[in-house]
Amino acid sequence: MNTKQIIVIVIVVALMGGLLARPIKGLVDENNGANNSTTTASSSAFNFQSVSDITKQTINASIAQEITGLEEKVAQADGDAKVALLEQLAQKWDDVAKFAPQGFIYEEMAETSPKFEYWLKAGDAYRTAYTNLQDTAMSAELNRLAIRSYEKATELDENNLDAKTGLGAAMVTGSGNPMAGIALLQEVVAKDPKNIHANKTLGLFSLQSRQFDKAIERFKTVVELGPDAESYFYLATGYENIGLKNEAIAAFQKSKELASDPTLSQFIDRRVEELSK
Repeated sequence: MNTKQIIVIVIVVALMGGLLARPIKGLVDENNGANNSTTTASSSAFNFQSVSDITKQTINASIAQEITGLEEKVAQADGDAKVALLEQLAQKWDDVAKFAPQGFIYEEMAETSPKFEYWLKAGDAYRTAYTNLQDTAMSAELNRLAIRSYEKATELDENNLDAKTGLGAAMVTGSGNPMAGIALLQEVVAKDPKNIHANKTLGLFSLQSRQFDKAIERFKTVVELGPDAESYFYLATGYENIGLKNEAIAAFQKSKELASDPTLSQFIDRRVEELSK
């Protein structure tokens, strides 16, 4: 999880009648009509240049110009010089916390100089990007690219748990066989019971499948190892759905303490008020 922002994937709210596979931000902004329309663009429209151009529209113009200058240099370079320029370009995008372009950059680095590290970084960047997108067409394509990147990484190091965790998480959200992803994640926690990312993804899947007891155990592990607003929110959601109101309130309050989003804090206040009745 990127430390610059809380990336929220899925929540479950029983009072709404069951599972809601929506971002927390989308939920807490629902009264403001924050659910953006989705694009009908074909996934083939999303490539290194097009995603860069789209993302430049969301950042400072002078930084966008610097990035364009670097891209022009990359286009004229090859070999090690190209990889060095791509590294600079990836850092520019990291400075403004824009991850989709980074995925394409690390993939190109891997194609130029095949290394496990580059494929892993490509997968991580793609996965971070698609979990925070409301554009479903781009999200689906980035999910597909994440799976491919992690598969390339595991081909180079089949025992690496970070690559297996990323691949498992990406398969759960973007493949036709989510149970294969779950099996990979279970393999990871069998070898590393305190793996935060694997436990968090398994916890989210447990919420989706309404296995709330399992979700609670996963998120208890996560908040013990790396407490954050998102994980406490999910833990509270699990407690709420099995009727443990006091535990839910305590977890919601911990989420609020760690949250940087005032809208999320207001939503939590409403949940706590409802649970306190």
